[in-house]
Amino acid sequence: MWIFGACPFAQTKGRWHNSPRIPNRDDANSTERLRTKMTRKNAKTLAEHRDSEIRYRILFEEAGDGIFILENRRIVDLNQKACTLFACNRDQLIGKIPFDLSPQLQPNGKCSDLEADRRITEAYSGSHQFFEWQHRRPNGTLFDAEVSLALVELANTANILAIMRDITIRKQAVEELKRLKDKLQQENIYLQEEINIEHNFGEIVGRSIALRKVLSNVETVAVTDSSVLITGETGTGKELIARAIHSIGKRKNRPLVKVNCAALPANLVESELFGHEKGAFTGASVRRIGRFELAHGGTVFLDEVAELPQTLQSKLLRVLQDGEYERVGGSQTLKVDVRVIAATNRDIEKLIRSGEFREDLFYRLNVFPVFLPPLRDRKEDISVLANHFAIKYSAKCGKKIESIPQKTLEALQNYHWPGNVRELQNIIERGVIVCRGKQLKFGDWLPFKRIEPLECGLVTMEESERNHIIKALKITNGLVSGEKGAAKILGLNPQTLYSKMKRLGITREQLLA
Repeated sequence: MWIFGACPFAQTKGRWHNSPRIPNRDDANSTERLRTKMTRKNAKTLAEHRDSEIRYRILFEEAGDGIFILENRRIVDLNQKACTLFACNRDQLIGKIPFDLSPQLQPNGKCSDLEADRRITEAYSGSHQFFEWQHRRPNGTLFDAEVSLALVELANTANILAIMRDITIRKQAVEELKRLKDKLQQENIYLQEEINIEHNFGEIVGRSIALRKVLSNVETVAVTDSSVLITGETGTGKELIARAIHSIGKRKNRPLVKVNCAALPANLVESELFGHEKGAFTGASVRRIGRFELAHGGTVFLDEVAELPQTLQSKLLRVLQDGEYERVGGSQTLKVDVRVIAATNRDIEKLIRSGEFREDLFYRLNVFPVFLPPLRDRKEDISVLANHFAIKYSAKCGKKIESIPQKTLEALQNYHWPGNVRELQNIIERGVIVCRGKQLKFGDWLPFKRIEPLECGLVTMEESERNHIIKALKITNGLVSGEKGAAKILGLNPQTLYSKMKRLGITREQLLA
């Protein structure tokens, strides 16, 4: 073997010449040592590479996120977490393209095929991609994930490294937070409305046997979760009784949410009760929770429940039976835990006979009936209520009314009070306003013209008109409008007749007397 080396000659100046020389034993040993050293070094390098590969494979397999390697847009490698995310084995995912693991449309309405292709193309161009994506497992279930796409080179081949993190729980938490925020906003709106509404009677006042019986029933039913149906004429204090039942019951620390079924347009009652999804109808620009969802854990008070449209009576029955409903425009079934207290001034049994009210709904609401007698049937409460309202409104008006003379109280007790406690409250307020002294004396503020007939035996024009309207309504069995209605008989517009009935204090209960 020839070994070429560089040997300087003495006679040359700064020049090197290659010349052959015969190797000696020391050179052979040196070569062997070099070979051994290189072999050891290569073995060490290979071992380090193997250790590195094992470490990276462990990191790859044990990562908390799903990791995929894409070559030519298809999956060529993945870790165990990826299999767990898709609830399948490795062989079921190898060779798949992203669209195979996606629904046709993403939640934002974009086509999964086109959007996935765009994202991968951007990643191949070197642009790092980070986005949310909804995936479909082979078993058909869906889940949401954050996806990161990055270009990597493996074995001189351009590949896409896809890292996927399941955000289902996080999204559920965000949705729940949004739901609670919406509920809090609705509660705030509702409470602001309640602050602006003065409750009709402030507190329950009276000493009559009839009222004491009602309050005894309130105490009996308040400690239960049973449905309650409160009946009675307009102005007797049905809402006040509903609030009393709620305030001494086990749900008192949760909201009492009121819905006036008669005050809402028929096309909005369902949305008000059960809420609606965004886009459910024209004007539904945001999702809104309904009164039942707002009252979850508390009480819903359905005032004038007899006015509820028949189309909604079955949905209310479902809530009472199963505690389930759907928002308008939604498909998700929601569960709710509420107590229902309903009230009406109408004869529901008569409505059942005429087909206007569901009999099964009536039985569900009427688990515990509470009847509020009219004020004319508990005259002993009139003086107590009159003094209570006099104190209340004198303080409100900045006056000091100390008493109501007996003559005034007798006049009040002789009146038939078609508007019940509400009418008494309004009349006392009027009297306080016009009062000049410390006594609420007999005066023009009293409803004299409606309680004292003239000496000749005639009644006032107002009383005569009232009796005439009642007679016409009895002939038509309470029907106001239409060809066979009282308005037709009297030659009046139905709306005009309604206004007169309201002004004269005519109620349906009086027609049945």
